[in-house]
Amino acid sequence: MTTRGLEEGDRRNATDGQQHRTVEQQLEQQPRTLFPSQSLHSTRLTRIERSMSLDEPNKLVKVLACDGRTGEQREIGYTGTHVVGNGSFGVVFSAQLVVGSVHPSGKEEVAIKKVLQDKRFKNRELQIMKLLIHPNVVDLRAYFYSSGDKAKRDEVFLNLVIEYVPETVYRASRHYSKLKQVMPILNIKLYVYQLLRSLAYIHSLGICHRDIKPQNLLLNPSTGVLKLCDFGSAKILVAGEPNVSYICSRYYRAPELIFGATNYTTNIDIWSTGCVMAELMLGQPLFPGESGIDQLVEIIKVLGTPTREQIKTMNPNYMEHKFPQIKAHPFPKVFRPRTPPDAITLVSNLLEYTPSSRLTAIEAMCHPFFDELKWPDTKLSSGKPLPELFDFSEVELSVKPELIKSLVPEFAREKLKADRNIDVDHFTPVELPKFSLD
Repeated sequence: MTTRGLEEGDRRNATDGQQHRTVEQQLEQQPRTLFPSQSLHSTRLTRIERSMSLDEPNKLVKVLACDGRTGEQREIGYTGTHVVGNGSFGVVFSAQLVVGSVHPSGKEEVAIKKVLQDKRFKNRELQIMKLLIHPNVVDLRAYFYSSGDKAKRDEVFLNLVIEYVPETVYRASRHYSKLKQVMPILNIKLYVYQLLRSLAYIHSLGICHRDIKPQNLLLNPSTGVLKLCDFGSAKILVAGEPNVSYICSRYYRAPELIFGATNYTTNIDIWSTGCVMAELMLGQPLFPGESGIDQLVEIIKVLGTPTREQIKTMNPNYMEHKFPQIKAHPFPKVFRPRTPPDAITLVSNLLEYTPSSRLTAIEAMCHPFFDELKWPDTKLSSGKPLPELFDFSEVELSVKPELIKSLVPEFAREKLKADRNIDVDHFTPVELPKFSLD
């Protein structure tokens, strides 16, 4: 779950203008991963651990927190803390919430993401998470602030209390790879569909995630539910306002970002989704660049050299850059022999050089690749029913109303009417919310 100080970076871009770097300089840097192998500086990590009472993991810690949805203050209490991940952004703990839980049992397992707060800026991740309520987006239960230890009392930490989801799509994919097996195609359909649904929702609000990768896709293996997490790089994109181009983890970085574009759109998330889907089908990354510059080489080896027109759509400032002329490698030859043709066509529709030529998330959800999910008798491999996939809100159905009948299968329409009072045949679109951050 990465945070890169983008509040400061984007503000500098807006005021000073983007300094265009060469493609080589742009690519030679490397993004931070979800839980990097190198730990935080040991002193800071020790301070954070102390402040979380990790030396007394069973101690009940009570704090005054703000509700993740209403913002109202309430007391919460947690115990059983232990580190589950750390990196330059801070530390993630798991804990048992035993006071202030909304769970019927009165307690629940949660994750607490603790980051050092820059007092000069509001935390964009918190601002965005407070806006989001969706079945495929991780839920913010509460948040609170805490101070450092005695030596660093002036330090302020933001603590995000988030629902705990036990697995990630990354670990699920690695599981099959270690067994030298391919992930079942139904699983791929289920995970990619839910990812697209989460993106259709956040994109409709103007939010770009900017770090889609398997590690940021939480997964409950028992139910098959996927939840998008880590909004540390997310931003509400505003037309005409520049954004940092050095964003998104390397294997999943859209080519316009590699070309240094600062006026990109939510289509960068769609490219990343295509990379994730291809990785699940292959059991390994599709574009495994070993360095920054190699990332573009890996893309060109599959898609071929971009045309002048395609380069112009990505970043017109690189029109004169010379590339070796390489022919595209046919997608059917990239994947395994028995890969379903509709899976290949969907990946190719997501991995387009021209950003505007990529399918939108809502359009991709209607692709024939996902038809099996719309059959009433489709089950998980365990025999359990599929998770709820069609409990759309009015906002979701208003993203592209002409696709409603393709989105909602016949068997799900009665339930949608009973649960949400939405009549698919007589639906009136609502105005999509527009948000801006202070």
